[in-house]
Parts: sequence; structure tokens; C-alpha cells
Amino acid sequence: MKHPPQASRRTLLALIGASLASTPLLTSPRAAAVHAAVGLDDPAKKEIAMRLVSSAENSSLDWKAQYKYIEDIGDGRGYTAGIIGFCSGTGDMLDLVELYADRRPGNALAPYLPALRRVNGTDSHDGLDPHFPRDWRRAAQDQEFRRAQDNERDRVYFGPAVRQGKADGLRVLGQFAYYDAIVMHGDGTDPTSFRNIRRRALNRARPPAQGGDEVTYLDAFLDARVWAMKQEEAHSDTSRVDTAQRVFLRKGNLDLDPPLDWKVYGDSYHIG
Repeated sequence: MKHPPQASRRTLLALIGASLASTPLLTSPRAAAVHAAVGLDDPAKKEIAMRLVSSAENSSLDWKAQYKYIEDIGDGRGYTAGIIGFCSGTGDMLDLVELYADRRPGNALAPYLPALRRVNGTDSHDGLDPHFPRDWRRAAQDQEFRRAQDNERDRVYFGPAVRQGKADGLRVLGQFAYYDAIVMHGDGTDPTSFRNIRRRALNRARPPAQGGDEVTYLDAFLDARVWAMKQEEAHSDTSRVDTAQRVFLRKGNLDLDPPLDWKVYGDSYHIG
């Protein structure tokens, strides 16, 4: 399986809550109507979102095959693993394994919790090698571990992105643009975090909830996203924006209605 030159990147997960607290209220009839419409959290749209992210994160549309994925891709974040690229160096993998241990005491990953706490914030494998990848793949055979991955994806990434997108009056594509950004950049306080990408876009355009044009705002958001990606070598290939999200925007497909055709890292993908 070919993997892109990045996979998972977040800062302090505890700051997610602060981001939600700052979510603006819907302020226009247009935003309220969008909020009531089909969103990215519709099961069919969520499936599309997962396949789109998997094309960029794992070079595959088969996102359900990624529960067992684990690899150090050399991006300074330690091991990257699972359906959304949980990282041993960024805290979200630790949260995931703690949740799994609560639900399944004595599981194959529980003995690694002390090591995961030690390596958090670093790219170290201390206490994880040589068997952590093997045991991750073993755990991925357990439905409870797969469910825990789903739950943490929704709590930390998908849910916050969709809620903010709806609050901004964005339709499905805009909500997905937020989701893809928070998956890659996290929602910390650094300049390239999701909240600061959004803030950069707001300096140039208003979202529909503030009376702005949706296409104009999404153009500004994607411009800000590309800027953020180029600040770090591991993210510098911007094709997941340029030849995917931007393609859907240019076609006016604001609801991500199939058929969808896009490219990431030069590879072509299709959802019929």
C-alpha cells in the first residue's frame, strides 16, 4: 500500500473543547435552512467522507481496511495508525488506547499504556518496539477496538468539524473541508491548526451564516488550508485540496453528490 508523505497531525486534544465553545450561533435564515438540510453526518455522506479521507491518508477507498494499519511514516509523530491516523506522539492514540482499556480490560494494547504516556509529544518508540505494531493489528480484529476507533474519530474530529461547518452555514462540501483540515492539522493554538486556518479564511470572506457567499468563503478557506499545509514539509503536497476538494467546488458540487472523480498524489479515484 502506498502512503502519502503525511498522515496524522494534532496538537493538544484538550483544546478541542475550547474550539466548540467558540462555535458561533446560526445567525441567518439561510444558515438555519442549511443546518436542517442533509449534512456530512448523513450516513451516506459520512461514508463518502471516510472514503475521501482514506484516499489521501492511505491511498485506498477501503477505509474499513485501515483499522489495522500502523506505520511510522517519519513525520516526527511516532507511530501513525488506524482509520484516522491516530499518532503515538500527539495524544490521540493514547486517548484511544485508554478508552479501549476501559471497555476491554486486559486487551493486547493495555500493557503499552505506560509507554504511550511516556512517548506522548515525541517521535520515540521507547517501550513500544518491537511488538506494538503486531499487537495493534491483533487488537484490530476485536470489534470493540474498531468501535473505539469510530468513537474517537467522531468525538475528536468528525463531530467538531461538522458542528462548526453547520454553524457557519456550510453544506456538505464545506463540512468535509473542515473535517479533512482537522484530521490533518488538529485544533490546537498553533498557526496551522484548524481554528487558525478558519480564522485566516474569515479575514478574507464571510461564511453563509454571516451573510457571505458560500463558494467565495470556501475558496478562502481552501487557500488558507493550502498555506497551512505548505508550512510543514510533511504536508507540502496539497493535491488533496487542489485536485480533490477544489475540483468539487469548481463543479458547484456543494453537497458531494456522486459521481465523484478526483486525484490525490497523482492517483485517480471514483465514487459512482
